[in-house]
Amino acid sequence: MPPRDECVIRDLIDRRAREIPDDVFSIFDDGTQWTYGRLREEARSCGSALQRLGVRQGDFVLVWLPNGAACMRVMFGLNYIGAVYVPINTGYRGGLLEHVIDNSGASLMVADGQLVERLDGVKHAGLRDVVVVGGDAAPVPGLRPLDAGALVASADALQELERDIEPWDTLSVIYTSGTTGPSKGVLSSSLHVHATFLSNTSTAPSDRSLVTLPMFHMGGAGPIWGALMRGGSFALVESFKTAEFWSKIRAFGITQTILLGAMTPFLLKEPPSPGDRDHPLKKVVMVPLSDQHQEFADRFGVEVFTAFNMTETSSPLFVGPHPPIRGTCGRPRAGVEVRVVDENDCEVPTGTVGELIIRTDMPFALNHGYHKNPEATAKAWRNGWFHTGDAFRVDDDGNFFFVDRMKDAIRRRGENISSFEVEKEIVAHEDVRDVAVVAVPSEFGEDEVMAVLSAVAGRVIDLPGLVAFLRPRLAHFMVPRYFRIIPDLPRTPTEKVQKHLLRSEGVTADTWDREKAGIVLKRDRLTRISAA
Repeated sequence: MPPRDECVIRDLIDRRAREIPDDVFSIFDDGTQWTYGRLREEARSCGSALQRLGVRQGDFVLVWLPNGAACMRVMFGLNYIGAVYVPINTGYRGGLLEHVIDNSGASLMVADGQLVERLDGVKHAGLRDVVVVGGDAAPVPGLRPLDAGALVASADALQELERDIEPWDTLSVIYTSGTTGPSKGVLSSSLHVHATFLSNTSTAPSDRSLVTLPMFHMGGAGPIWGALMRGGSFALVESFKTAEFWSKIRAFGITQTILLGAMTPFLLKEPPSPGDRDHPLKKVVMVPLSDQHQEFADRFGVEVFTAFNMTETSSPLFVGPHPPIRGTCGRPRAGVEVRVVDENDCEVPTGTVGELIIRTDMPFALNHGYHKNPEATAKAWRNGWFHTGDAFRVDDDGNFFFVDRMKDAIRRRGENISSFEVEKEIVAHEDVRDVAVVAVPSEFGEDEVMAVLSAVAGRVIDLPGLVAFLRPRLAHFMVPRYFRIIPDLPRTPTEKVQKHLLRSEGVTADTWDREKAGIVLKRDRLTRISAA
């Protein structure tokens, strides 16, 4: 068990501000920097303001902001007063947004002004107040709007905590895609984050990370907390953009970063340049490990590592530099025990595919359940092991290999997608009788989303019209690329859709590709908020 001042965010902020107040902690997209001393000032000011709004230790607060200084300030303000950071995917709308609001139990939300209008027409559950950041927003019936000034207060007015913040207290609830039901809120502690982002022992305090993933994912918020725990620094940008990647690396002095899924082929497909090695980047964690990882390492002059992780776990598998075996996810890190098992949790023979399950020697080094979902928690944590729901195999040398998802989650362009949630919105269309959403291979190494449909008797499904119907109901990355209409979906005698048959058939000759039809969806553009 690490000491409190090595893992609890409040204690770490105070310690770093005391020991290295002038060291750079963060750099934002516009070049603005925060030192560790500035971090403490911002966290205390925002924490004091949140207390003035009625937030108390242990309260859950929804944060619906894009990457930037405003989001980071609120996150650390909540951390400092022992409240719980509950971020929302900025692509959410409709039923997905409604579910997160209800499940969180929060009465306060901090939201970007350009997102607030999506709250109109959805149920607000216990939500009462919305602090609007980054512009004005039209009033939403049933909610009290507050301007961004509500988040500024004197740090001297900060109230004493009811008790010390413990390493095992809930730090965040991050929603990960559901597969047989709505998205689940993963309960994470400071110990969980500590175990996740200090497991890469090749990273030093002198390293500076590039954070391109959104702060509503553990892949975005986690490295920020990890930098604080390590005493290092990072640059936080809006998102990954291929054309800007190397210029950001150079401008911000980045020495390490994470590349997920399609990021690797995107960078490799860029034309070779004399400046391919003219940069400070030294280390890349590539997840999953591309078959072209050695080509990437040779071309750009970096060390490549790989790992397996999910929101609920703490990088249990890790290997590098330069993994010698193609396709591996690595080997168990220190403090972790993993097994590949059958449906009865009995270990399968070497080389046989089974489910990966995990446990750790440090308490709370994994998630401590799903918020307000005891059934899912019990199922995932049965027999004292966390069940990943992912199919793996292990070779004779102890190298682990990801095989497939045992659940129906889809991963597209770095986003986890719930087939259940996409199906729920598609079937809401009046012409759709039945639907199954499955993953099909993408040319970029992850998945594309495919919907297989059957029509209501006597009706014809207009596919461009269906896409237009889905656009305001789903995040852009969730809208299927491929659509196929068949008379009836294949089902078992117990009426379960046989998705494996649809996956095996894949993209058939009668499948409609919306992108080839000229319908390409992009994320909603949000005005960036100044980091000053």
